[in-house]
Amino acid sequence: MLYKLLKAQREFLEIPHDYTLDVAVYQGGYGSGKTFAGSLLGILLALKFPGVRGLVGAQTYTLVRDTTLQTYFEHLENFGFVDGKDYEWSSTLQKLTFKNGSEILFRHFDEPNKLKSLNLGFVEIEEMSDVPYDTFKMLLGRMRQRVKKVWKNFTYRIFGHTNPEMQRGWIYKTFVENPAPNYRLITAPTTQNIYLPEGFCDELKKLYDEQYYNIFVLAQNGEYNNGLVIKDFTDANIKDISYQPDMDLHISCDFNVDPMCWVFAHKTDDKVFYFDEIAMENTTTAKACDEFYRRYPNHKGKVIVNGDASGDNRSCTSEYTNYVIIKKKLLQLGYDVEIQIKAFNPPIKNRIMAFNSKVRSANGEVCLFVDKRCEKLLYNIYNLKYKEGSSKIDIPTYQQIKQSKELKFLSHPMDAASYLVDFYWPITL
Repeated sequence: MLYKLLKAQREFLEIPHDYTLDVAVYQGGYGSGKTFAGSLLGILLALKFPGVRGLVGAQTYTLVRDTTLQTYFEHLENFGFVDGKDYEWSSTLQKLTFKNGSEILFRHFDEPNKLKSLNLGFVEIEEMSDVPYDTFKMLLGRMRQRVKKVWKNFTYRIFGHTNPEMQRGWIYKTFVENPAPNYRLITAPTTQNIYLPEGFCDELKKLYDEQYYNIFVLAQNGEYNNGLVIKDFTDANIKDISYQPDMDLHISCDFNVDPMCWVFAHKTDDKVFYFDEIAMENTTTAKACDEFYRRYPNHKGKVIVNGDASGDNRSCTSEYTNYVIIKKKLLQLGYDVEIQIKAFNPPIKNRIMAFNSKVRSANGEVCLFVDKRCEKLLYNIYNLKYKEGSSKIDIPTYQQIKQSKELKFLSHPMDAASYLVDFYWPITL
């Protein structure tokens, strides 16, 4: 098969300098051909330099197995290569071996010390922004496989591909602020990929908030609201919301014991209205149900329970799941109850992106509203942040909570609220 590469992919594959080491990052939006280019380069190096040893990895092996490795197999099939003839795949060793003696190892980077004995000719890093800087530096030290005489114009190579960092972390500092002459950052907006389905980027613009669109579609370096998790929340999102006794009432739950946080909402086909919340310390699911009944004893519409999928698992202290307890209790109190939860919780970043897209889409549409009665939810919206230099949410530690009791309410109300949005308007990354 003959590939017609995108401009960014060609730039990624070709080396424009004469240094003995090339370090390149393909920073692209969703669907920009990142993994395609990385796995193609790995195969080309294995074929060009007989006996070379490469390492392909990501922070988790699931990502390597389900994404990167599958793309390698797709390339090999497109080349007409046959397992057992042109190459061999060992599922036990997680290794590709080519008939010219080259081999590619597939590993996770969660335990980097296990990689320190390797001598390598190249390394490919999937989702490079998820990998700690210390791991990257360790991998640099593994570029010391002995160069064979038959390798003409050989260059050690570390190449990664990633979405842009939501905040300006180590990749930005290393490849943009102060790059070495042999360090390259190739930017690839999703909009440049002419092979995507027609209207693909337009649909993303409808789904994502403006800042998220700029980062994960246009591939711009992020400075995501100075680290705030929730973006573009303004006075337009705050409304006096009247509880409607005849409408469906949604209870979205986060089952933490201290505190337990539930939010109450109405919704339409495309909008959600949070009008009240429960945030109780040292409590139980049954007691939270009693508090709901105290506030809304005469509700006539259906009560729909959403929330944390792990709440459907039995705890060691009860033979019932949290949702069984809620349904049984509310049925006894006379409500018409329905449980609507996912089979498992989505990645946190998916929930947050879904929530942000309702706060304000890239087209400027506001579809999420919060009443001032939701004090703890608003506290989260205004204060929940990412850890500096990363895309991980900064959850308060036990010691921090001891010093400031209010911090115990940081993250749980947002979890409760975002479960609801993600259930009805999910975004898959």
